[in-house]
Amino acid sequence: MKDKHSQLSGDEMSLKEFILKTQSWIKYLFSKWYIWMIAGLMGGITGFLYAKYRTIEYTATTTFVLETGESTGGGLGQMAGLAALAGIDLGGSGGGIFQGDNLFELYKSRKMIEAVLLHKSSSDSSLTLMDRYIAMEKLKDKWKTKKPALIQLNFSKKTPANLQRDRDSILQAVVKDINKNNLTVGKLDKKSGLIKVDVKSTDELFSKEFNEALVAQVNEFYIKTKTKKSLDNIHILQRKTDSVRAVMNGNISAAAVVVDATPNLNPTRQAQRLVPTQRSQFSAETNRAILGQLVQNLEMSKMALMKEAPLIEKVDEPVLPLSDNKVGKLKTAILVAILFGFLSVFVLILRKVYINVIRG
Repeated sequence: MKDKHSQLSGDEMSLKEFILKTQSWIKYLFSKWYIWMIAGLMGGITGFLYAKYRTIEYTATTTFVLETGESTGGGLGQMAGLAALAGIDLGGSGGGIFQGDNLFELYKSRKMIEAVLLHKSSSDSSLTLMDRYIAMEKLKDKWKTKKPALIQLNFSKKTPANLQRDRDSILQAVVKDINKNNLTVGKLDKKSGLIKVDVKSTDELFSKEFNEALVAQVNEFYIKTKTKKSLDNIHILQRKTDSVRAVMNGNISAAAVVVDATPNLNPTRQAQRLVPTQRSQFSAETNRAILGQLVQNLEMSKMALMKEAPLIEKVDEPVLPLSDNKVGKLKTAILVAILFGFLSVFVLILRKVYINVIRG
């Protein structure tokens, strides 16, 4: 019984000590009210100034769905189609050059970004997007001190030979900076098939126009590259078809000309008409057979091109006004004031603990 009573007493004393210590800490913190009040006031001022003078960035976003065309795959593709009817999967065609992250890297390539920078601004045809970038980043102010001759550079016209190296160097630096700070390309999320292209900058018009021009440039290049082989085949077949048709029409005309040239032919001189006529007819029949095969192949190539051509459909496009990173001055001031207040309380607690440990 005695042991139980002393254990209860110990527990009661521990609870009492805890309450007393808590009261002591609260009293201590409230005695330093001027410190965390000053910290909160400083935090409020800091938050207000941060929100007021923060650099505003505008983000232009384009999302689109990309469906790659079917690959014919020659005889294997036909076998795969027949096997699919029987429920057998022979596998895909091995993908293409723009599968996966390759398409994202195409958006970030120097060739694509340089081509877009040299595009005319859609809102002011006297300016290129490179001119807008130079004005946005105030590059001419930097060139005045380093190399004043660069101020005369005009990226929409032919560059003088003595400035060509500087022009290329500037373009390369701008491409790197855009890839690092302005351009983001990826999927909308891991499960989605939508592709998202973000361009952010301090110039609202630059963000919008660069985003639109880049998406158009890359998608056009993608479609041309994806269908280049089929288009080349179609052009070759079309030229051959036209050539054979012209020769066949010439043979038919030649046979008619021979008949017209000998209207009252002596029966004993039939070779003068028969040989050229039959030669022309034979050539025409041969070319007709070749022409039929070429036309068939041409139509099959056109059907293959329709299957291979990728489908790119935009879902969302940038529309003014663009989304920005503005923050409310009052809201930011209150949040930062509360944060500074908590930090000051935390520092006071650490100081008190340190003094207690030093005093033993």
